Amino acid sequence: MPVGADGPLVGRIGLGCMGMSGEFYGPADDAQSVRVIHAALDAGATLLDTADMYGSGSNEDLVGKALRGRRDQAVLATKFGIRRADGRRWNDSSPAYARAACEASLRRLGVDTIDLYYVHRMDATTPVEDTVGELARLVDEGKIRHIGLSEVSAAQVRRAHAVHPIAAVQSEFSLWTRNVVEDGVLAACRELGTALVAYSPLGRGFLTGTVESLAHLAEGDFRRGNPRFAEGGLEANLPLLSTVRDIAAAHGARPAQIALAWVLAQGDDIFPIPGTRRLTYLEENIGAAQLELSPDERSRLDRAFREEAVVGDRYPAAIMPVTR
Repeated sequence: MPVGADGPLVGRIGLGCMGMSGEFYGPADDAQSVRVIHAALDAGATLLDTADMYGSGSNEDLVGKALRGRRDQAVLATKFGIRRADGRRWNDSSPAYARAACEASLRRLGVDTIDLYYVHRMDATTPVEDTVGELARLVDEGKIRHIGLSEVSAAQVRRAHAVHPIAAVQSEFSLWTRNVVEDGVLAACRELGTALVAYSPLGRGFLTGTVESLAHLAEGDFRRGNPRFAEGGLEANLPLLSTVRDIAAAHGARPAQIALAWVLAQGDDIFPIPGTRRLTYLEENIGAAQLELSPDERSRLDRAFREEAVVGDRYPAAIMPVTR
């Protein structure tokens, strides 16, 4: 399927590589992560997603290492716009930083061209038109092929697209996070022929049914500070999984597969990128593309995960994405 009206062809399910840096979900194994990336390519999960802030660049180093000798098999996506230094974190989507960040990502990845280059977060002062104008120049120079945005508003998508076609918008989207529907972002994407790339389609692991207490999370796992997991959030949300488990049992499937099948059922223009560091979970995730949920099953899931039933925001207040 094409990512957007004129974007690259990819499998329906991609691979999010963030967790492979070991920074967010506890210790990781680079050799195992490379095996997972290779297995994903072999299985047709060709959209690989990383970012310059994952592991402070080490995630791009890892993905670049995995792609040596296999670059032409992958659709390589990375992102810029979140900066960190001296314990601080801030957004920078200025044209000058867009260019500098792109050059740095190309070096770390060891490639000549990035297939899909996203603005990870817009800052509060740079007009989206200025950022996309610079990215369009990078397209003209052959350094990137397609432009994407992440966690933006419907208005920003339209304004950006007026400068240069936007192949994809990446936003969190899952059974328990449907902001892009409620705030009109998905409608704007469909109006413009822009794909939605759904990150955290498994609810940061919650929808797999394998996280039943904080004791299951490694020390340093960022979910320990996420409102939907921390301070009783996880326990309050666990009852939501009963419907997922019931439908999974009826299909002889895993809860994660039902959650991904629900995302896929929302439209052919939506591409989930579940992350994993394990071959078993990769196989499960890709297998979700073979599941078809009935209209009744989709309705049951919609009702179970209605907005008011979910306890906690999707991010801590300090880093909640802000769009305008």
